[in-house]
Amino acid sequence: MKIVDTIRKFPAGMQVIPLLMACTINTFAPEALQIGGFTSGLFSNAGAATAVGMFMFCSGATIDMKQAGEPFAKGFVMLAAKYIIGTLLGILLGKAFGPAGILGITPVAVIGATTNSNGVMYGTLAKKFGVPNDVGAIAPLALNDGPFLTMIALGASGMADIPVKSLVAALVPLFLGMLFANLDEKIRDMCSNAAPFLIPFNGWTLGAGMTWDAVLKAGVPGIILGLVTLISTGIGTYFIFNWVFRRKKRPLATGVAIGNTAGNAIPTPKFVAEADPSLEGIVPAATAQIATSCVVTAILCPVLTTWVDKMITKKYGELDRSSFGDSPEW
Repeated sequence: MKIVDTIRKFPAGMQVIPLLMACTINTFAPEALQIGGFTSGLFSNAGAATAVGMFMFCSGATIDMKQAGEPFAKGFVMLAAKYIIGTLLGILLGKAFGPAGILGITPVAVIGATTNSNGVMYGTLAKKFGVPNDVGAIAPLALNDGPFLTMIALGASGMADIPVKSLVAALVPLFLGMLFANLDEKIRDMCSNAAPFLIPFNGWTLGAGMTWDAVLKAGVPGIILGLVTLISTGIGTYFIFNWVFRRKKRPLATGVAIGNTAGNAIPTPKFVAEADPSLEGIVPAATAQIATSCVVTAILCPVLTTWVDKMITKKYGELDRSSFGDSPEW
């Protein structure tokens, strides 16, 4: 049986499919996940924090501090562009409509979906449509994995009461992974192999805290959230990236490749609510909306990146990689 191959055909399937399976069980037979022992520890919503923490440790291990110069600069520019755009959208939504947002889309969901990017998708598209060192930008982009940046945005904007201790707790696994992997490259290799294995458990434990009622309500709002993420952060980062790196002669479509929502963003509402219990009520809907955004952007981000590259090629000609160098002007 080709179970893995079949699941991978579905956008963000390794996280979304287990999430929906657990959601189904929690909707119709919730007691099955609460029998105690190792079963509840591994498969109930109580295991979500552990699963996400382990994944963040592995994500931090992918950051190689030996990679310096332009790849890191590119990564930080795209990281900052996506974060600022997403945070401003969330803050404006919160100021205009309050914590409840509009159409069921809350500021927590907006910031969680728009500020987090799928590193694998970015790397694949950057390799195809960018220049060689664009792929190296994936290391700094790993910093937007998980809830840390979202919690900073919500706390700084006053939309949530996030204690400093919670911010530190959200960041420790990422930096420990980065520290140990830079001390011993074999740890990076181990974490690289472990991260894909953790993704289904991450999705399952989150789904175990949801019901189909929340998933169905997330339908249209989740699709809207995905489109907002794609257009605002994808197109916005495209312009900022090419402006900062002076790509006037021949722009790159690289920036569009981060106009997506990663599966790691799905647990963000739960972490935010743990830091600020007053937001507990928005967790199921926001989680489902972010999961829907993952699927929408997984489908449309490659399509938009391809289209933008075709428009660039039509106007400026094919990308000449033979003159590739380390300076912004190639």
